[in-house]
Amino acid sequence: MAEQKVLLITGAARGMGMDIAKAALAAGYAVVATGRDPQKVSQAVGDAGDLLTVRLDVTDPASAQAAVRAAVDRFGHVDVLVNNAGNFYAGFFEELTDEDFRAQVETNLFGPLNVTRAVLPVMRAQRSGLVVSISSVAGFVGAEFTSAYAAAKFGLEGWMESLAPEVAPFGIRTMLVEPGFFRTELLSAESTRYAEPTIDDYIERTKQTVTMWSGMNGRQGGDPARLAGALIQLVGSDDLPVRWAAGADAVAALEQKAKTLLAQADAYRELSSSLAHTGA
Repeated sequence: MAEQKVLLITGAARGMGMDIAKAALAAGYAVVATGRDPQKVSQAVGDAGDLLTVRLDVTDPASAQAAVRAAVDRFGHVDVLVNNAGNFYAGFFEELTDEDFRAQVETNLFGPLNVTRAVLPVMRAQRSGLVVSISSVAGFVGAEFTSAYAAAKFGLEGWMESLAPEVAPFGIRTMLVEPGFFRTELLSAESTRYAEPTIDDYIERTKQTVTMWSGMNGRQGGDPARLAGALIQLVGSDDLPVRWAAGADAVAALEQKAKTLLAQADAYRELSSSLAHTGA
């Protein structure tokens, strides 16, 4: 009988993380479900013999190391890491405080870095593993009111692309997941923090944007449970995409971005191609 695979996921107390943990358990994985409050994680995911709930603050490297040690102590190995924990600091750049911008990057970029750094020695020793990071359409398409979030997600994508060839020789694979709008709790008051309006020029647009996003909460088109099931299906396959655009809106956005990049590359092709040294 093949050894049971072990999946460690961050941010499992609610939303997409909870659904992924449940889908992994249903597929036969042993799951290490983590969050800042293990009791909330247990309440969200439920009881299972192959479930370990562990406290993990992704912004704390020592907490990440402790969570990985707990996983190895219980199950002996870690086969899949899902970097899912995140939050959303929204607002126009000039109104986002430096503290909030840094906090956004700390959670959504340095959080995955901390947990992955703790897991990689385990995966290298076993010469196998998979690192999955939940990004976003905002990881490849910037938009107003999302400068902090997009900065963190763009950084996440660049880091994951660069990490992939570094760890591939050790049998470790990577995958980016880029969801569109799913009916998670990202736009809820618990996950989203809006910048305090301080500049008259932005006040009306801020009101309109906050009203629109607040009205969208709980009405997004994507089903996170279906995403979780599809993700676990992909995780168990040999043909793993480097990027997975999750949702029809994400596929459309990725296609449009590709077209935009090609058009930008072509726009000044002659000028761009005339910059070589001409002398000795």
